[in-house]
Amino acid sequence: QVQLVESGGGLVQPGGSLRLSCVASGFTRDYDVMGWFRQAPGKEREGVSCISDYEIRPYYVDSVKGRFTISRDNVKNTVYLEMNSLKPEDTAVYYCAARIRQTYYNGRCPARMNYWGQGTQVTVSS
Repeated sequence: QVQLVESGGGLVQPGGSLRLSCVASGFTRDYDVMGWFRQAPGKEREGVSCISDYEIRPYYVDSVKGRFTISRDNVKNTVYLEMNSLKPEDTAVYYCAARIRQTYYNGRCPARMNYWGQGTQVTVSS
């Protein structure tokens, strides 16, 4: 059974930092893209950052460029999202997701991911 387990969310003041972790287990098929999505109340879910095992740069949505960094540890089957200079508008539930390997990847967060974590709340507030 595939599991994606997120951790690291919480309450932080504006300007603060958090690091999210997502541990993947139970995969019986190869996956190529992992990423972080978020959904704020009343808003659509958006792809925040995605990373692949292809030789291309990670993707970041414009609103987090220069502040967030995604990384992947294939030995630990873990993907991280380092979030710095957090803003109130970063408040959302953050979800980890993974995609079963496909023949094409456009370098962005895929519209369809095959597996999702349960989500972790990030709240940025003073």
